[in-house]
Amino acid sequence: MAAATAGVRTIIRDARLFDSEHARFVPGTTVVVEGERIAEVTQEKREAPGATVIDAGGRSLLPGLIDAHVHVVAASHDLVGLAMQPASLVGAEASRIMREMLHRGFTTVRDAAGADAGLQEAQQRGLYEGPRLFVAGFPISQTGGHADMRPRGVRGRGSREFFCACAGIGLVGAIADGVGEVRRAVREQVRTGANQIKIMAGGGISSPSDPLEGTQFSLEELRAAVEEAEAANLYAMAHAYSPRAVTRAVEAGVRSIEHGNLIDEATARVMKRHGAYLVPTLSTYAALADEGGRLGWSASMLDKLGQVKGRGLDAVRFARAEGVPVVFGTDLLGHMHARQNGEFRIRSEVQPPLEILQGATWTAAQLMRQEAHIGRVARGAFADLLLVDGDPERDLGMLAEPGRGVRWLMQGGRTVIDRLA
Repeated sequence: MAAATAGVRTIIRDARLFDSEHARFVPGTTVVVEGERIAEVTQEKREAPGATVIDAGGRSLLPGLIDAHVHVVAASHDLVGLAMQPASLVGAEASRIMREMLHRGFTTVRDAAGADAGLQEAQQRGLYEGPRLFVAGFPISQTGGHADMRPRGVRGRGSREFFCACAGIGLVGAIADGVGEVRRAVREQVRTGANQIKIMAGGGISSPSDPLEGTQFSLEELRAAVEEAEAANLYAMAHAYSPRAVTRAVEAGVRSIEHGNLIDEATARVMKRHGAYLVPTLSTYAALADEGGRLGWSASMLDKLGQVKGRGLDAVRFARAEGVPVVFGTDLLGHMHARQNGEFRIRSEVQPPLEILQGATWTAAQLMRQEAHIGRVARGAFADLLLVDGDPERDLGMLAEPGRGVRWLMQGGRTVIDRLA
């Protein structure tokens, strides 16, 4: 993408800039873009012969949005069937999902298992239009854990071997039991290009064999996974719902808790003490509550869904009260990806607009250790920019309905959407 924008200069004038680090707006701002990066942010007017000039007309200028929990290869809710598809088909379906995410305003996403370095490179080369990807590869799961997708009664080797694992693309787990196997599984994800390590630290909704409130992996195994991630200058993210599973994960050194619906005040305090982030994914529960029965989910899966759906907003309340950073994430599958921006509206029940917006920009970038490059409009950062109608300080309806609210979108210095005319 960089080569396509090399030497190109764009000037955005009269913008009401969202300072994502401090969650405030700065009117009358000029932003100068050179190539794929931001060259200057100033309150002064700038002239540049030959530059493309964008008159923001006082509209709000935001950093490109970040969704910190997606599965771009999840073209279907049927994860077992998906795991049996050829990798080439999965990649083609992922390209469509990625393009649609970008056109909703998400210029960066953190894939929470499934995508690989090949999809990442395809996006970087411009072969696929989509958000820049940060990939986890295979999730690390114990036998019978959340990412062990073998049906009950099936015997044999782990999920990857059973399902063929899409030749390197897939959502089924890298099954590891014991400290040595966990270390090897993490090292394999590092070898194949992971940017973060995904650990299944507790039960899940869509898996067939594990109790929702159970814990997974021993403390020694969890610490080994974190240690191996940190040895490679990466970090670990953990799927966990229950207070016990969350507490064990963050005490082992996990950086972010994915979902976390069942946490209480005490758990939130533990998360704060250990510097952990919370990545709720509220839109996926709303979507599955509407469609799970029609999609053929079992009674036990729907029961587990019922246990967590009503608790997600409470978890956000507990985290905010204790000062735990809350990051934007969605975790949608199949046709439900279209509900991605509905997360903004759901969170508005418990978070003020600027806090939600900060969680989808600056705080997400901090979690990913990428705040020098994404999540803010500042010199040296990628030129990932959105111009939107409306007032994000009062309401994020323009992001909940991006087809109407997003007027102009740039990613890495390349204009993706221009509805200003």
